[in-house]
Amino acid sequence: MEILINKIEELPDAARQLLKFSSGEKIFLFEGDMGAGKTTLIKALCAELAVKDMTSSPTYSIVNEYIYPNGKVFHFDFYRIRSEIEAYDLGFEEYLYSKQYCFIEWPEKIKGLWPESYIQVVINQTKDKKRTITARKI
Repeated sequence: MEILINKIEELPDAARQLLKFSSGEKIFLFEGDMGAGKTTLIKALCAELAVKDMTSSPTYSIVNEYIYPNGKVFHFDFYRIRSEIEAYDLGFEEYLYSKQYCFIEWPEKIKGLWPESYIQVVINQTKDKKRTITARKI
């Protein structure tokens, strides 16, 4: 699945499309360069899920927890993590198998801990500042 974002106002529709595409899969791995829009897209996904909490990047806390009407959303940012052991010590696997939404930024830092199935979301910025979101089921 591929979505072209011309302007930020199109993000709510992109979030709806991604959630529909996921067909119940709740683990999303977000890849993209710094500033590509990973956190911004996650905020749109949380809004679509009706999260009432203020969403923000968990760069320093590593994980943020949000409540939505049907459960929880766990938002991870592994940019600053130094090893998979740190993620393991954080209890990452418990989050993964909680059957709650897990939105994971910088997943390449914890490749050895990836689940068997997930939605891979790759965000690329075009030369004219548009974004291409490519999603696929793994």
